[in-house]
Amino acid sequence: MTRAIALGLIMLITLLLVSGCNTIRGAGEDLQQGGEAIQRAAS
Repeated sequence: MTRAIALGLIMLITLLLVSGCNTIRGAGEDLQQGGEAIQRAAS
């Protein structure tokens, strides 16, 4: 059960990254914005 959930999350994240950006640079920017959002939420 846990393995299925983990696999589903990995597939979802991969899908979001692929659909949200067309280049490696875009992927880096998306990851950076995600990290900044996490930092804002944590503070």
